[in-house]
Amino acid sequence: MSLEGSCHRPMPALDLKAQCTALVNQTNALADLTRGVDPSTPVPTCPEWSIANLMTHVGRGHRWAAAMIQGQATEELDWKSVPEGRLPKDPEQADEWLRRSARLIVEAVDGTGADTPIWCHVGPPQPARWWVRRRLHEATAHGADAALALGTGVSLPTELAADGISEFVEFLTLTLHGTTANVLPAGTTLILRATDHRLRAAYEWTLCQSADGIEYRRKPFDNSTLVSGTCSDLFLVLLRRIAVKDTRIDIIGDSGVFEDWLARTPY
Repeated sequence: MSLEGSCHRPMPALDLKAQCTALVNQTNALADLTRGVDPSTPVPTCPEWSIANLMTHVGRGHRWAAAMIQGQATEELDWKSVPEGRLPKDPEQADEWLRRSARLIVEAVDGTGADTPIWCHVGPPQPARWWVRRRLHEATAHGADAALALGTGVSLPTELAADGISEFVEFLTLTLHGTTANVLPAGTTLILRATDHRLRAAYEWTLCQSADGIEYRRKPFDNSTLVSGTCSDLFLVLLRRIAVKDTRIDIIGDSGVFEDWLARTPY
């Protein structure tokens, strides 16, 4: 497999409307998975968490974002003061509480405006649409946690996973900006390449270390590590939900570069 390719910053695989729909769908999918499940069931990919903790984290997190969007927040909202932030003990109410949380975000963005600046925990204020995408992939990741905990397996839609990879890289870019953290060796590029046949165009993320953290690079350095696989596998591995050995991911070049990346970029 060649290391040559169209190395550029990928466009989001999903537009805002699709992200809003996916946010509701992924949250509903989590509610479907956890409906009727013992809330004390452990979640191995989130050590010390139970299914109840997982539901609370997602539902309260959605409400947290929705409240900040609705209030056009310029400062962080105290997590403990989130309206209706507690998971109801009644299973039926808990199910609807979780489903409703995603709809609150969509309603808040519709009411406030997608481009309205909102406080962000990893950098300067971001447009309200940023929070839709952030919460979408939070729900996607934790839906995978629930599926793995319950033994149902995980296979994400191609475009959803592709958008999740881009969002994860951009989230890291904001997180690492201005820090001294080195997640890639100098003069090295890490290329993430999707192998999905359903994508309209090849999705490829070519990354290198910069003075401000990480950045996209148009052309790879000679010293490159290529990691290729389906978008679903790449997304789940990047977020440490599954191990490389449990996928069909192929690595060309120094596999230690990717191993170090995973160790240095916790989700």
